[in-house]
Amino acid sequence: MSSNNNAPDSTMPIDVVIMAAGKGTRMKSALPKVLHRIGGRALLQHVLDTAASLQARKAVVITGHGATEVEAACQGNTGLVLEFARQEPQLGTGHAVQQALPHLADDAVVVVLSGDVPLTQADTLFHLIAASGGNKLALLTLDMPDPTGYGRIERAANGDVKAIVEHKDATPAQRAIQEVYSGIMAVPATALKRWLARLDNNNVQKEYYLTDIVRFAVTDGEHVVAHKITDAVQVAGVNSPVQLAQLERAFQLGVAHRLMEEGVRLADPARLDVRGDLSCAHDVSIDVNCVFMGQVNLGEGVSIGAHCVIANAVIEAGAVIHPFTHIDGEKLGVTVGAGSLIGPFARLRPGARLEAEVHIGNFVEVKNTTMAKGSKANHLAYLGDASVGERVNYGAGSITANYDGANKHRTVIEADVHVGSNCVLIAPVTLGAGGTVGGGSTITKDTPPGALSVARGKQVSIANWSRPKKASKA
Repeated sequence: MSSNNNAPDSTMPIDVVIMAAGKGTRMKSALPKVLHRIGGRALLQHVLDTAASLQARKAVVITGHGATEVEAACQGNTGLVLEFARQEPQLGTGHAVQQALPHLADDAVVVVLSGDVPLTQADTLFHLIAASGGNKLALLTLDMPDPTGYGRIERAANGDVKAIVEHKDATPAQRAIQEVYSGIMAVPATALKRWLARLDNNNVQKEYYLTDIVRFAVTDGEHVVAHKITDAVQVAGVNSPVQLAQLERAFQLGVAHRLMEEGVRLADPARLDVRGDLSCAHDVSIDVNCVFMGQVNLGEGVSIGAHCVIANAVIEAGAVIHPFTHIDGEKLGVTVGAGSLIGPFARLRPGARLEAEVHIGNFVEVKNTTMAKGSKANHLAYLGDASVGERVNYGAGSITANYDGANKHRTVIEADVHVGSNCVLIAPVTLGAGGTVGGGSTITKDTPPGALSVARGKQVSIANWSRPKKASKA
């Protein structure tokens, strides 16, 4: 997400604190709440990605419930410097941030985020940091028609914030206030440390509220400012499977709109799931109920039919992926060449490398196989651990028997070979260029170029043969 125009002064170090210690009881799951996924990434990973886009000096992740699992999930998948602080026991938001204080240098502006609020945009946080100016407490707020459960913003006559009142501690008049605190703030580290030292738990919940620092700032004569936004999705948290599903749809609709703004034709933006990174060239069309995972690149003019699942693949210009096709490159990736026709009901597995104008038809599976230009496997076939030359026609029901029970072996099919239906090619074996394999053959030896190779039992016909009949009942 582009943020450069709103970036704060580069001389102002930014340290991010992410609260990720909660159990998430309402999720009713053994998985820590912040590791549940939206768009194929953990909630916490979305927050870390946002922190990285702020060019933060470091992120301090406060863990508690499932700390070992949460900390392990953070490692190795972000360019951000990560440090961890444990909150045990968990005594409130203020207590959580107190655990991060040893990791925070005095020269920083500290941005406090929540690990279960995944869709905050970097531009919004840049505005918040700018409002802080490096010397003020700045709160991210918004108006909510139903503010139940949120801390209410009380403002002074000059517009400054004078208090945040937690819902359970609010009077009826305060509960009528619709401007609420989002849980996100930017604050100078030195001030944060000073105010956190004064926290107490004299409230209904008997917890140490981070929001109490607003009262301390006002008492100290400091300005407390607010940056108000209108997009509630940016500050929506996840506390239940229902909320997780709601944010998933909001996230996917945002992805769909960005794709359409880039020129992608979506049959229905409400029926798209991107659970990774999808890159599209011009004039790409995507039908309904398609799922994209991992890294997927679609070339110019690619058409994706309905109900396809595509992961870790490059699909080059002009290729058509017919409905109900499953492509999953995993770590090896899959490449579909320009102008190829795939499906319907085809399966491309890791290591499939298809050059231009290859045809893979219904119920054909291709794994760890290269297919050169113009080759075709149109029906009910398996190609595994094979190298297929140009213009090969691979018959219906044929398979490469690539596994001997202990090791895998490779099949080589040279250019212009025709393999008849229901053949078994027992690897390692090479079919010479221009050869033909008769239908129903089991090939165990290399075949010479240009030859017809047939390996099957001799046909026998018995005249006047009668089928067995059932014995009559007594």
